[in-house]
Amino acid sequence: MTTAPLRLMAVHAHPDDESSKGAATTARYAAEGVEVLVVSCTGGERGSILNPSYGREITDLDEMREVRTVEMAEAARALGVRHRWLGFVDSGLPEGDPLPPLPEGCFALTPLEEAAAPLVELVREFRPHVITTYDPTGGYPHPDHIMCHRVSKEAFDTAGDAERYRGRGEPWTPLKLYYNHGFSMARIRAVHEAMLGAGLESPFGEWVESRAAREIPEREVTTRVPVADYFDARDAALRAHATQIDPDGFFFAVPRDLELDEWPFEEYELAESRVATTLPEDDLFAGIRTHEETH
Repeated sequence: MTTAPLRLMAVHAHPDDESSKGAATTARYAAEGVEVLVVSCTGGERGSILNPSYGREITDLDEMREVRTVEMAEAARALGVRHRWLGFVDSGLPEGDPLPPLPEGCFALTPLEEAAAPLVELVREFRPHVITTYDPTGGYPHPDHIMCHRVSKEAFDTAGDAERYRGRGEPWTPLKLYYNHGFSMARIRAVHEAMLGAGLESPFGEWVESRAAREIPEREVTTRVPVADYFDARDAALRAHATQIDPDGFFFAVPRDLELDEWPFEEYELAESRVATTLPEDDLFAGIRTHEETH
């Protein structure tokens, strides 16, 4: 058995993503003594004000970055995790037909090795056993989410190679890479049907249809982490992102007692493992806790 602290790195595109995807998992592991580091690739500068009760508009990128920095610090406190910025600029979500070009200098247009270098350096500094991020689709087609997958995969593949990213720290080889499945269709359907069965209006009907319209494929779920005791921490982290999260909106539309009954876990896809493990899992550190050489 390893006596060293286990370490988990959760890599996200924007501040607030860490609170809507895998937040209860990070809160649980942090509470259990795992060292947890959340990484935000961008400052969320081009995010819109999505909370109608926020009270004012913010159009200046520097001001938005400052506001979201404060929000992120509060969310990290709610989850009990450490946090680092990679320092890239939000690419925004292009809309229209045809889609407009992405803004110059944004994260999604940064060459891969340039974008991955600070994450490789952070992996070598923090030395995570497990990394979580998004699948190759980004979870949804935001250019920053897709780029977040690319840099996370690059860091997982190369951080242990002394010949790559020279001058970026001593090599470290993470043991497992997971993709978040925070909005899996299985979860949405289960909660949607439970809401209807309870005589409640479900918030997911139109959302399910929009997912189907975008033809987002279902991916394999390998790992379900029980996190019912940490939904309160997740909810506090969500509320911390006041520019993005409506406290009366989508993320709070499902009664918590119904959620606890229907879906008391968060789901992941084990993308790569350098240790032996048996699927399905209920622990991101399965195979690592008993791995004799955790570095």
